[in-house]
Amino acid sequence: MIKIKVKNSGIIELQLFDDFPDGQLVIAEVKKHIPFEIRRLYFITNVFRNRSLRGKHAHKKLEQYMFCLNGSCIIKLDDGTKKQKMIMRDPRFGIRLGPMLWHTMMRFSKDCVLLVVANDHYDESDYIRDYKEFLKLAKKKI
Repeated sequence: MIKIKVKNSGIIELQLFDDFPDGQLVIAEVKKHIPFEIRRLYFITNVFRNRSLRGKHAHKKLEQYMFCLNGSCIIKLDDGTKKQKMIMRDPRFGIRLGPMLWHTMMRFSKDCVLLVVANDHYDESDYIRDYKEFLKLAKKKI
């Protein structure tokens, strides 16, 4: 198990029922595993270029959990002070993307399906898309 080094993040482990040879069942329940009411759900799939970069932003308030349901990818996290890189490939484990956490996803396998659940609806004003601005705001929060 990887230990999270950056602020505003964490790892969540979901319930897994292995029903070999008939597959695995992974369960996430709101308020039990996911600590908030889910207001938005989206997923990334069919990323055909291995060098594609997704994310490249932070949020002022939004909280999300990210799960790699199939395949694999790398997620880079940056809290403005510390950076961490992790491989996502096990659907049981999710990564918390809390507020003020710059995140970039990369090196997607062709079969990767990345699911994200969020605690609020889309709001462009919550995004920080400029890394220099993010660093300035992150220093104010220290």
